[in-house]
Amino acid sequence: MANLLDLLNSDLGKTLINGASQQLGQDKAKTTSALSAALPLILGAMKNNAKTPEGASGLLSALNNDKHSGGILDNLGSILGGGGIDDDVLSDGAGILGHVFGGKEQNVAGAVSKSSGLDMGSAMQILKVAAPFIMGALGKQSRQQGVTSTSGLGDLLGGMLGGDDNPEEQSMITRLLDADGDGSVIDDVAGMILGSGSKKSGGIGSILGGLFK
Repeated sequence: MANLLDLLNSDLGKTLINGASQQLGQDKAKTTSALSAALPLILGAMKNNAKTPEGASGLLSALNNDKHSGGILDNLGSILGGGGIDDDVLSDGAGILGHVFGGKEQNVAGAVSKSSGLDMGSAMQILKVAAPFIMGALGKQSRQQGVTSTSGLGDLLGGMLGGDDNPEEQSMITRLLDADGDGSVIDDVAGMILGSGSKKSGGIGSILGGLFK
């Protein structure tokens, strides 16, 4: 099963990074840093939400939608290679983020901005592109593996994150979503992202650590 690090290091990941960098007019290194923070934050929040029956059911239903069958992965080059990022993709991304983060998207964008050096607007655009990308990857793998239950969904999400539950990593997600906007928590979260080398192997820490080496 491919995890986020595998995806970002693949030709598909390079297409995502190059296309997003070009469309946003941003430095490729900063775009890579932003995506390497955004992807596990989104996926970690999805995994956290899926721990409730309602959240798991909602995510399974969304993954069964034809929009998230994985077609975006096959068309990524054209989606990110034209005169601008596809409006349908950005709209879908905004909807996914709203559902996953429950209105705290600005907090997440702040963490991505601080960890990558991108401005807030570009960080939010990165999140809007990353969310449909993740849903497409999850949808494709769920179909390949025949995932129809909440337990299967948990395995799918854990596999893509690249490790078992890590309380410290889940705490990072919780603190991010609970931030009151004063900036201090965002600084802590960004520091946790960039200081991933001290985390145990597996999970978000190893993904980001591998990308920043």
